Amino acid sequence: MGTVALDSAGISLKDGGENGGLANPKKLDAGALFVLKSEGTWLHCGYHLTTAIVAPALLSLPFAFTLLGWVGGVLCLTSAGLVTFYSYSLLSIVLEHYAQLGKRHLRFRDMAHDILGPGWGRYFVGPLQLGICYGAVIACTLLGGQSLKYIYLVSSPNGSMQLYQFIIMFGGLTLIMAQMPSFHSLRHINLVSLFLCLTYCACTTAGAIYIGYSRNAPTRDYTITGVGINRGFGVFSAISIIATTYGNGIIPEIQATIAPPVTGKMFKGLLVCYSVVISTFFSVAISGYWAFGNQSQGSVLSNFMANGKPLLPKWFLVITYVSTLVQVSAVNLVYLQPTNVVIERQFADPNKGELAVRNVVPRLIFRSLSVIIATTLAAMLPFFGDIMALFGAFGCIPLDFILPMIFYNVTFKPSKGSLIYWGNSLIATISIVLAVVGAVASVRQIVLDAKTYRLFANM
Repeated sequence: MGTVALDSAGISLKDGGENGGLANPKKLDAGALFVLKSEGTWLHCGYHLTTAIVAPALLSLPFAFTLLGWVGGVLCLTSAGLVTFYSYSLLSIVLEHYAQLGKRHLRFRDMAHDILGPGWGRYFVGPLQLGICYGAVIACTLLGGQSLKYIYLVSSPNGSMQLYQFIIMFGGLTLIMAQMPSFHSLRHINLVSLFLCLTYCACTTAGAIYIGYSRNAPTRDYTITGVGINRGFGVFSAISIIATTYGNGIIPEIQATIAPPVTGKMFKGLLVCYSVVISTFFSVAISGYWAFGNQSQGSVLSNFMANGKPLLPKWFLVITYVSTLVQVSAVNLVYLQPTNVVIERQFADPNKGELAVRNVVPRLIFRSLSVIIATTLAAMLPFFGDIMALFGAFGCIPLDFILPMIFYNVTFKPSKGSLIYWGNSLIATISIVLAVVGAVASVRQIVLDAKTYRLFANM
């Protein structure tokens, strides 16, 4: 039972298996061969999905509620959860369909190449995914530095260290961990990440409830912030925040880590992931907004400090911040994988071993370079969250809300009178409108905040 490595569409064949049957196969490039090894189980897939989706970005959900109110916030959070679960399930079905035809896709760009045409994969989906994922790496590096700074300020409230110094420290940790050769090799790290996200979300929820009932509880006002056009743009900004929080953008790469046969395994992984999503997203969003109302800040953890003084015991804050710090390092590694695929494809030799000197040396050099660039940008641009909101509107919504619907309709060609055809078309159309308006709202916010921007600011 020999295994044959196939072309850049990312195919892995086993004699007589579900992936068999292509004539004149070409060898996989080094990016697919080394980084996207297909050796995992559906449980490993669940760990990867959870780390990619249940990230510290969810701590901004109470802030999104300040722009939407109780009804709008719960409705948008629920709708986005249902749509993304449906969307990722459709994407998985399409991937399984091509695997059964003997043409397994290991990358998002390969799906677009085969389904929509070569230009879509090379000039739109590939660059878009790479930009979004590398932007997420920069944002995670910034968040890791902020978490380190929070821990420092809890122990030394009058400390003089600057944010960029903590970002560099976090970048050093990422520099070491980024050398792990494949996506599959992150499975144990991502299992730990799953428990850590449950930990800091439980701490955040408990902390918000504790503060809400304490004698130091802030005055709660649930009036939606903004008036007139500002409120309208605020609504679309909030929708972009929620969409980005649920965003993933690497579903094909995660499914690529599953050993064949792949049928049904991704759906089980999604069930694992969304059981964590439901227990964390809603608890943090509802408890945070209940406790702080429209005073909820960009990260609800910032509300745990008032006038430089902690509203919770220091040991409790340290547990929360450390859990966030370690988990965001795992998220960072997950979103580095598309960059690693490109690096391996360009500089590694698929005819040599994964750990051969010929491949280890360029891997060490270019992965380190990618981390150094991301760390430098995070230190220079501590206001990167505003820019990431724009990336989310342009990237997360197309990759997670629009393309899966199009891929399904193009692949399976459901009847134009069927519910699934019109349902997919409606979701894609609404998502396109939200992406455009969300992008405009994000650009507007960048313009409004531009006067406060300063390179290497200590925020």
